[in-house]
Amino acid sequence: MKLEGKEGSKNIDDRRGRRGGMSGGTKAAGGIGLGGLIIVIIIMLMGGDPSEYLGAAGGGAAAPSTQTSAPAQNLEEDTEEFQIVSKTLRDNEKIWGQLFPQNFNRRYQEPILVVFEGQDRSACGFASAATGPFYCPADQKVYIDLQFADLLRKRFRAPGDFALAYVVAHEVGHHIQNQLGYSQQVSQVRQRGSEKQANAASVRLELQADYLAGVWAHYADRYSNLLEEGDIREALVAASAIGDDAIQKQSQGYVVPDSFTHGTSEQRVRYFTAGYKSGDASKNSLDYFFTAREL
Repeated sequence: MKLEGKEGSKNIDDRRGRRGGMSGGTKAAGGIGLGGLIIVIIIMLMGGDPSEYLGAAGGGAAAPSTQTSAPAQNLEEDTEEFQIVSKTLRDNEKIWGQLFPQNFNRRYQEPILVVFEGQDRSACGFASAATGPFYCPADQKVYIDLQFADLLRKRFRAPGDFALAYVVAHEVGHHIQNQLGYSQQVSQVRQRGSEKQANAASVRLELQADYLAGVWAHYADRYSNLLEEGDIREALVAASAIGDDAIQKQSQGYVVPDSFTHGTSEQRVRYFTAGYKSGDASKNSLDYFFTAREL
C-alpha cells in the first residue's frame, strides 16, 4: 500500500496502553477463559456481532468503556499497523461519503474505530486479540487489537499490509449494513429462526461485507492512489485463510457446513472479487449479494 503522506482518520479511539477496566489475566471479568477464546475465534473471527456468545458465556454484555483518547499527533511516527488501519479507515470515509449520497440519497455516518491492546470492553461484550476484529452495532464502533496482524501472518499465513486493510474494510462493511438495515434483518432471523437458519443468515451478512470491502478496494485502486501491485492478492489470501471451512479444518480437522457463519474460503474470495471488479454499490446490487449464495 502507498501509505506515505496519506491522511489518517480522526474517528480513532486509541485505547492502547490501558486495559479497558479489565484484568490482564487469562479470564475476563465475565468468566471467558482460554477455551472460550478458542470458540470465539472459530465462530466470530472477522466480523459480525459477538454479543450472543459473549453474553451467554459472561452473563450479559459488558458495559462499554467511557474513556477516550486521541491517536498520536504525528501519525507517521506511529506503528505501521496503526497507520494502515487509520489511513484505510480514512479512505473508506472518503469513498463511502461519496457513494452513499449517489446510491442511497443519504449521508454516510462514519463509524469510530477503537484500537486497543490486550483486552477491552464494547457495548457488545468482551474484546481481545483472540476474538478478532469485529463491529458492534450497539455502539457503532469497530474494535481491533493490532496484534491481530501477527495472527494473520503467523496462524493464517496471510501477510501484507493490505490483508489488514481488507479486515478494516470488511468491518466498515458491517457498519454500512447496519445503516442500511441488513444487520437488523439478520438479527430477526437469529431471534426467531432455527440455529441452521441463523447461521445461514450470518453467512449472507458476512459475504455481503466481503463484497462491500471489494467495492471500497475498487475505488481505492482507481482513484485513491493507495494500492500497489500485489495488494489485491494479499486481500484474497486473507479472505481464503479465514473461510469457515479453512478455520474448521485447521482447528478441529473436519468441516461442519451447517455451522458455518462466515462462508467458505472460495465464497469469501468470490464475493470480495465481485465487489472489486464491479464497484457497484447500488441497492439492487447489495440486495442481490445479500440473498444469493452463489454467483
